[in-house]
Amino acid sequence: MTISIASDHGGYEYKEEIKKHLIEKGYQVIDRGTNSLDSCNYAEFALKTAEDVANKNADFGVLICSSGEGVAIAANKVKGVRCGIGYNDTVAKLLRGHNDANMISFGALYMDLKDVIRRVDIFLTSPFEGGRHQVRVDTIKNYENF
Repeated sequence: MTISIASDHGGYEYKEEIKKHLIEKGYQVIDRGTNSLDSCNYAEFALKTAEDVANKNADFGVLICSSGEGVAIAANKVKGVRCGIGYNDTVAKLLRGHNDANMISFGALYMDLKDVIRRVDIFLTSPFEGGRHQVRVDTIKNYENF
């Protein structure tokens, strides 16, 4: 499985640790930046990661900024992407199970790294439940075609 990952300067240190964790678990990782703590434009990196997911170059995407909000908003502008903030373990699971999300974001200023890594694992190993949730996901997918 291939995971595309990116952050801005606020999430850079978490990105590096998450990337190491994913590689240790056997995932292929595409790192879309940033590559330092220097101030940068979060949208640029979030959009590159979202394009990887939308174009099927990656199975899932992980984004980190200070709050998790900006990168999620940017990613959700890319057709075919469903990204939510993994603010607790249950939500990380439900993003996959109920929403068939293909990206997850985190806020490094408001979450502990160990919690974020656990939630990445939960997200990546939780299946989409389909059923009644499929209708809702299809509504979102169909809206993108207008």
